[in-house]
Amino acid sequence: MSRPPLPPFTAETARQKVQAAENAWNTRDPQRVSLAYTEDSVWRNRDSFVVGRAEIVRFLTAKWERELDYALRKELWAFEANRIAVRFQYECHDQAGQWWRSYGNELWEFDEAGLMARREASINDLRISESQRRIVGPRPEGDQTLVPIQ
Repeated sequence: MSRPPLPPFTAETARQKVQAAENAWNTRDPQRVSLAYTEDSVWRNRDSFVVGRAEIVRFLTAKWERELDYALRKELWAFEANRIAVRFQYECHDQAGQWWRSYGNELWEFDEAGLMARREASINDLRISESQRRIVGPRPEGDQTLVPIQ
């Protein structure tokens, strides 16, 4: 199975890879998202360590059961050969109705077929009110910028 664009990445293909990841995660479909990763993909997400697609599906299922109305924006930070660095923000609310904005950085490493073999994510959360939301639904057509950090 191949997942273009393939490494080594150019500025354009790295941006395409980041946008494809954002689009997939905004579906909130764990099965669909998991297909972008190798069968034995290794993740560090905050303090969680996940290995393999089955664990990725379980992790994302639990995540999106907790993080309601999740909406994400990713932006290319840097790239080289088969690696991409990304910064991102997402917003969601919990079961109690509290809204959160999460800021983070990810380091990605891809295999030759364009599947992500490694993902390292560092994330910080900020409690916000619903009126402070800036990220609503998928990215509007033509918008290629991350929302301003505040």
